[in-house]
Amino acid sequence: MSFPERRPRRTRQSPAVRRLVRETRLAPAQLILPMFVREGISEARPIESMPGVFQHTLDSLRAAASGAASAGVGGVMLFGVPAERDARGSCADDERGILNLAIGAVAAEVGEALVVQTDLCLDEFTDHGHCGVLDAHGRVDNDATLERYVSMALAQAGAGSQMLGLSGMMDGQVAAVRAGLDAAGFSDTMLLAYSAKYAGSFYGPFREAVDSQLTGDRRTYQLDPANAREGVREAVIDVEEGADVVMVKPALPYLDVLASVRAAVDVPVWAYQVSGEYSMIAAAVERGWVDGRGVMLEALLAIRRAGADAILTYAALEAAAWLREVEK
Repeated sequence: MSFPERRPRRTRQSPAVRRLVRETRLAPAQLILPMFVREGISEARPIESMPGVFQHTLDSLRAAASGAASAGVGGVMLFGVPAERDARGSCADDERGILNLAIGAVAAEVGEALVVQTDLCLDEFTDHGHCGVLDAHGRVDNDATLERYVSMALAQAGAGSQMLGLSGMMDGQVAAVRAGLDAAGFSDTMLLAYSAKYAGSFYGPFREAVDSQLTGDRRTYQLDPANAREGVREAVIDVEEGADVVMVKPALPYLDVLASVRAAVDVPVWAYQVSGEYSMIAAAVERGWVDGRGVMLEALLAIRRAGADAILTYAALEAAAWLREVEK
């Protein structure tokens, strides 16, 4: 008895069939838009190395956040750029600090239409640009930094942030912040742990966006790009300490780590398509070398396929619009 020949191409024969059997789906609600608010400017300022991305005033930030909610994205991640910095990042936990003011403004603007998230790290607020407090030898003091993180967490949660993005890569940061929040009555505030954050070369445009004061590098606390298993271990530790979500950053160069983390933990796993990833595509589009829509959606789909439940991307608004068109 002979059997009919199997022809895989049958399930590729039309757009409708391909949609029906698609293994991985990407939706606007799985996208999170990072946004920058800068103290001391009178109008939104374009970031030269990140085409289409701006440093916002409080007013323009509110309008942009409202637009993100209307676009159907899942959330926004806020970063603050203060007018003044010092060694301990005093503006970070000042209730009148630019990021904390921005949290209140955005939370009031969007309500529960999307999740208001905030970066919890000292690098934007310190005059040395590192993610923590420095000791007498110029090294990051892990435990002194944790005290500052807890203070920042209380300020951000009090201002209305629903999820705190712990991006500093200090040992014990999740446990310390969780304990501090719970003791102060903020047990509903979620923690996003940047568990596998690599000390790579894809962050350059971001440093322009936050006017980074960094000299040197962050290799003593961020992960070595050569180490995949270490990223998984960090994610497992963060889950044990109470993280609600864990992150892999950057995204596309670390898809192997992303897939391994997804297999190792039972909490949501997110990925950050960082500034360098975004700007490389944007620059190629400006030169007419690639189709921006096709390349960006393919990159985001690859990140989803590797295991990301949600993606932080500066292309969130454009991608959300493209995805709605695809589904029509």
